[in-house]
Amino acid sequence: MIATPDRTPLPRKFFDRPVLDVAPDLLGRILVRSTPDGPIALRLTEVEAYDGPNDPGSHAYRGRTARNDVMFGPPGHVYVYFTYGMWFCMNLVCGPEGRASAVLLRAGEIIEGAELARTRRLSARNDKELAKGPARLATALGVDRALDGTDACAPGDTPLRILSGTPVPRDQVSSGPRTGVAGEGGVHPWRFWVTDDPTVSPYRAHVPRRRRG
Repeated sequence: MIATPDRTPLPRKFFDRPVLDVAPDLLGRILVRSTPDGPIALRLTEVEAYDGPNDPGSHAYRGRTARNDVMFGPPGHVYVYFTYGMWFCMNLVCGPEGRASAVLLRAGEIIEGAELARTRRLSARNDKELAKGPARLATALGVDRALDGTDACAPGDTPLRILSGTPVPRDQVSSGPRTGVAGEGGVHPWRFWVTDDPTVSPYRAHVPRRRRG
């Protein structure tokens, strides 16, 4: 018998911890996206940790900018960025306020609102692919830069909130290098996923872009 997930909102103190503690502990938690068309709920199955000034792969490695400002806190807020001129990706900010770190939400299982998610992910061959990858996850949930800075720990009916769910036991969590991260930051085993879960995205090493001209 499958246990019913805990729908209690995660408190801010959950995120006010080191990013490498928060990241694997997010697996199995439930992200709820509220929209005028109805809610979508997603069980997190894959994440990546980014540790700000200690991490060459982090957007905050070289300091604070207008783009990464939300990463500096408070914890429990949503950081959304635009990448490759096409896609949005979302993160949950963690650690003490003023020191940037965040967890990229890479993949999940849609557990409610699949019908709505399908209208946004027409290329998905099945429901396991609806949120299989960070850009697909954001697309399925209808997340864009307008949600940058959203407080996922705020009370009431907010656009994005994170619930306790059913945490994944550590012996069912795998870890390895982050996907597509170049250089020194590419070797950190800071990607965490639910072992053998079919919604987890495939690993891809960083491939340098060819210069034109």
